[in-house]
Amino acid sequence: MNSQLFGITSALQRRDRAGSLPGAWRWMQLALAAGDSFSLTFGFYMAYALRFWTGWELFHVGDVRPEFYASLTAITVPCWLGLFALYGLYNPRNLCGGMQEYARLFNACALGLIMVMIVTFLLPNLVIARAWLLLAWGCTLALMSIWRFTARRIVYQLRRAGQLRQRVIILGANGEGRAVAEQLRAATSAGMDVIGFIDDHLPIGAQVLQGVPLLGPTTAFQSLVEQLRADTVIIADTQLVRERLATVYGAIDALRRLDVCLAPGLFELLTIGVQVREQGSVPLLALNKSRITGPHAVGKALIDRVGALLGLLLLSPLLCAIALLIRLQDGGPVLYRRRVVGVGNQPFDAFKFRSMYLDGERLLSDTQREELRTTGKLKVDPRITPVGRLLRRTSLDELPQLINVLLGQMSLVGPRMLTQEELRHFGRWQHNLLTVRPGLTGLWQISGRSNLGYEERVRLDMHYIRNYSIWLDLYIIGRTLPTIISGRGAY
Repeated sequence: MNSQLFGITSALQRRDRAGSLPGAWRWMQLALAAGDSFSLTFGFYMAYALRFWTGWELFHVGDVRPEFYASLTAITVPCWLGLFALYGLYNPRNLCGGMQEYARLFNACALGLIMVMIVTFLLPNLVIARAWLLLAWGCTLALMSIWRFTARRIVYQLRRAGQLRQRVIILGANGEGRAVAEQLRAATSAGMDVIGFIDDHLPIGAQVLQGVPLLGPTTAFQSLVEQLRADTVIIADTQLVRERLATVYGAIDALRRLDVCLAPGLFELLTIGVQVREQGSVPLLALNKSRITGPHAVGKALIDRVGALLGLLLLSPLLCAIALLIRLQDGGPVLYRRRVVGVGNQPFDAFKFRSMYLDGERLLSDTQREELRTTGKLKVDPRITPVGRLLRRTSLDELPQLINVLLGQMSLVGPRMLTQEELRHFGRWQHNLLTVRPGLTGLWQISGRSNLGYEERVRLDMHYIRNYSIWLDLYIIGRTLPTIISGRGAY
């Protein structure tokens, strides 16, 4: 067994380590800080130019004082960089992994603005133009977001080229460990190289996945981590930790030096969020009653209602024109009510512009009926009218669902709405999809639309539910229109 273990580790050690952590990340952190400094400085300069050089009637005549604002910028920029560090914007764990980075950026810039306002309140002789402050916040936030977006794209390219990647060992070769490994390997931009599994139930060298071997048992955990210079360990089988790993000398110390993550397991199944709560000096994980709570729920409801109302008002001429076209086509009803399920498995009627012939079912062949039953979609659907085909391609047939959003049955952004019959395709995940309102658009809309199978739809919807934020909603809304214009995946 020792000779097998030595052979595997020797082969893995010969792999290229040029882009490994943490050395490469130190350079990336310096590059991020340099870009942040430039963005902040240029943002403050833009705010000064807009406030004092434009001559807009919106602003009162003020004391220009270029030297004062230059000195203020020189003091403020390092302070804001310190805030970025406090908010974890230079921590590799928080970078290039999701919309939370932009949320941290927004909070840091907002706190920086508030701190400057507090200083001006405490020092009455320190007079700063209020318009400059607001413009500085807006300009720096915009430039910082653009810079961070660009930096993220650079990191993704470097990761695809083999740089800035973490070496990952998965503890547990069970089904969950395999699923985590497959997903990480598929997401090349995540920058995680799964180098092997540790498990007590398979022989050393067994190919758990293609190119990913079983490195050894838990008794060899410490030596494997040190020899292979692992950066991260993902615990997929907690039973191994409880029963074996705690008894292995040095293993716990090795875990402290690593970036340790727990595979989703039960929490992925529930996806409704947890809170750490201590009762009787015992730390407990308490499950939330719903997935989106507190200020997030209020903010989402506000965006939904206001957005739906504005959408209905602004699009009312287009809605009337579409209704007239449908009516003139065959004289049938304008709207189609699709019976779907919402939060808590509560059924409701989702409104859509009718895009099919009134007697469309008789136009289907037996083969098409089977395809429809299996996939839920037909690429060539004889039931669709000429007007309906245009509406579906542009997603205009779904605009009446703004009424459902206004009624609180749907959200502007969320998982794809499902019928009771379609739920069976989602297996154990169906309960998770019913913890949030279905959306008028979502990750499925900007990632392929009807080209996606049920498995891919589940993955995208589960990702949205687990990683919900208002920023993610705004990102999806911003990407929806270009996706609709392209027509990709629409039928």
